[in-house]
Formats: sequence, C-alpha cells, structure tokens
Amino acid sequence: MRVLVTGAKGQLGTDLQQQLSEGGCSLGQVHLRVRGAKVVGIDLEELDLTDKYAVKEYLRSGSFDVVFNCAAYTNVDGCESHREDAYRVNAMAPLFLAEACEKTETQLVHVSTDYVFPGTEETPRTEFDLPSPVSVYGKTKYAGEMFVRENCSRYFIVRTAWLYGCGKNFVKTILRVAKEKGKVTVVNDQFGNPTSSVDLAYHLLKIADGAPYGLYHATNNGVCSWYDFAKEFVALAGVDAEVLPCSSDEYPTPTKRPAYSALDNLALRATVGDEFRSWQEAIREYIDLLKKEGTI
Repeated sequence: MRVLVTGAKGQLGTDLQQQLSEGGCSLGQVHLRVRGAKVVGIDLEELDLTDKYAVKEYLRSGSFDVVFNCAAYTNVDGCESHREDAYRVNAMAPLFLAEACEKTETQLVHVSTDYVFPGTEETPRTEFDLPSPVSVYGKTKYAGEMFVRENCSRYFIVRTAWLYGCGKNFVKTILRVAKEKGKVTVVNDQFGNPTSSVDLAYHLLKIADGAPYGLYHATNNGVCSWYDFAKEFVALAGVDAEVLPCSSDEYPTPTKRPAYSALDNLALRATVGDEFRSWQEAIREYIDLLKKEGTI
C-alpha cells in the first residue's frame, strides 16, 4: 500500500508519518490495512496543491491508495486579510485533490475544523448539525468540505479542533509567555475540545482502515475553555506563573471566533469506535514529553 500525506511538516502530518513508520503510538498499533505502508510525505516545496494540473499528474504517477490531506491555511486571523490565499489552500486544493483521487480511485481523508460552526449553541455539535461558519477560515474550510463531498466518492471528511503537537502551537506559546512574564492572560468564554495530534493521527488511520465513507468528528473527549486548558497545562509543566482569565471583548482579534465550538464524536462511536482519551489525560502525556525533550 502507498500512502500520501500532504502538509507533512505540520503537527498532524508529522504524527501520521511517525505512527506509520513506527507501527503505532501510545494508544495502540497502526491498523491492519495501513500497517507496513510505503509513506510519502509532501509539503509546499514538493507540490503546490493549488495547481490543479500538478496535483493531477502527481497522483496519477504516484499510484497511491490513500491520501491524507493535512495541508491547510490555519492562521485564522491571517485568513481574514488574505482571503484569496485562504480560499486557494482551504477550498481549491481539496477540490483538486478530490478530482484527482476520483480519477485514480484513491481514498481521500480530508481534515477539517470545528470552525465550520458558528458557536452559538451550547451543546457539542454532531455530524448531523448544519454548519454556518462566521470567519473566512471557517467558510473556506467548509467550501473545501463541500468540494470533497461533491467530487470524490471515496472520501472521509474528519473535523477536529484545538490541535496541538510538534512545532508551534497554543500550548508552547502560553508556556513561553508564562515563563518569561510570570503571568499570562487567556480568554475564558470560548469553549471547545483540546486535541492531541497523536490521538488524532491514530484515529485517522483507524477511520481509513475500515470506517464507512462520510463525515466524522474526531477530538479528545471533554470540553473546556482556553483559560481552563491553559491553567491545567501550566500547572502540569510546573511553571511558576499566574494564569488570568479575560473575556473575548477584553482580548479583541481580527476574527470572530466561535464561543462554543465543541464537537461530539457521534459517527466515530457508532462505526469504528472512539478511543480518544480525555483532554486532561492527553495533555498530561504531552507535557511529560516536552519535559523529556527539555522543551520546558
């Protein structure tokens, strides 16, 4: 089996490749059908996903069985000021991948986001709830979902949220500020599911191995605010710093963010099973890893 991972240098792409090469992670072994796969990881340097003809030729010549599309324009505020770039990467690139996968009879696992929802409902969203994004990031990611659904018959769309792993992320940024300044202020009125890229990668492989084609939500279990999350991992890291709450109005950004964007892994539980840990357990393992690496 040949597997292609786009966005290979990102948090999720890195963990996918690692689990495929090492045969598993702390949650368990890589699933049977993709075990021992030959993995090709690409990023912008190897292939411009917004070039329709380059994508078509790359998939035709690569003879891949599964494509994991982890590439995205994830700078939420940047999407507001660079709308065309966001649309090309988050909408057109998935369209071109979907068309190429359909032509080559390749499975496509496309990663999407909780930001497709407006965040106005105070219960976790399931796959049955209708999206209504309020930001450019959310709107372009939802357009990408629709393009995949309409142009590829062998697709999995997997929405996740608040991802952290290797490279730059919210956890590392907050820890750095807390250590440097002795205090950090975090919004306490935006709620969601902090999600480990290790756990997500494992479940993407599980979905690709035997789930019915369609739409899935995939996040660590439990809901918290950004403030709750930061307070937890700053304490776990042993950083002597005060974590202070503030409202979104007190911390304005160029982007309107969902107030409650938690997801419910309903389809996952009903099909191949939800092995996601609680967000507390997953962040504890991540902080332990950062300590071992000497990052904190």
